[in-house]
Amino acid sequence: MIEMKVMGIALDTRTGSPIVVLNDLENRRALPIWIGSAEASAIIRKIEDIPSSRPMTHDLFIDIARQSEYKITKVEINDVNEQTYFSTIYMYNEKLQKEIQIDSRPSDAIAIALRADVPIFVTANVLAVGVVSTDVEKDEQEAQEFKNFIKDIKPSDFEKLLKKNFESDQ
Repeated sequence: MIEMKVMGIALDTRTGSPIVVLNDLENRRALPIWIGSAEASAIIRKIEDIPSSRPMTHDLFIDIARQSEYKITKVEINDVNEQTYFSTIYMYNEKLQKEIQIDSRPSDAIAIALRADVPIFVTANVLAVGVVSTDVEKDEQEAQEFKNFIKDIKPSDFEKLLKKNFESDQ
């Protein structure tokens, strides 16, 4: 799993729909997720530290968790199916020594993670489907390094490696 952070909210120029954009911690990959307007507003309010006179829904969720003696520990965006993303909110009750997992829309999970100041993780299968590179120069450099590496490999190198691994397994 890769830890990611909220880069911000963008608007789809074709549809006007909000998109939350997550970046990995090295700013090499971005994961755009289309979300609803209410969730976009909740995320923006937290990012820009805009206070609310009354608790918003995500604040209410955190308050209920705290009153129940559960601590939100992390959020995972862990699946995608036909452009629908799925996520889980992890909560832990130290007194009961119990972890619970709550199914959630990613937009709600992200809004809660921001308010609870917990990490957001994304699984490899989700990244494989939706990630966009944000560092083309670094990608090209790594691709060239890989090409240079493989151009000097001989079949006998694989034989040596296999033999060494076989001997270490014995």
